[in-house]
Amino acid sequence: QVQLVESGGGLVHPGGSLRLSCAASGTVFSFNALAWYCQAPGKQRELVASITSGGTTNYADSVKGRFTISKDNAKSTVYLQMNSLKPEDTAVYYCYAQRGFNRYWGQGTQVTVSS
Repeated sequence: QVQLVESGGGLVHPGGSLRLSCAASGTVFSFNALAWYCQAPGKQRELVASITSGGTTNYADSVKGRFTISKDNAKSTVYLQMNSLKPEDTAVYYCYAQRGFNRYWGQGTQVTVSS
């Protein structure tokens, strides 16, 4: 059973930075894709960024140029570096992993951007 455990969320001022981490119980290398999603109150969960096993990345338009997704195969960890944070980035952020037809979610970590 794969487990994903997120960390790194918190409260930050507008313009600040946070780095989210997601530690996987299995090797990150074996996943077809890894991603970060976010869900704000009253809204649907939406894709923030993804990275394939080959390293190809994809970002939501709203975070391009501000967020960076990366992975460390040796540490079985995927990261989301978030810079120039805005109040509208406030949400619960979830780690996602896909291996074949199996999909896994973390428990989520709260990110709040407020002055």
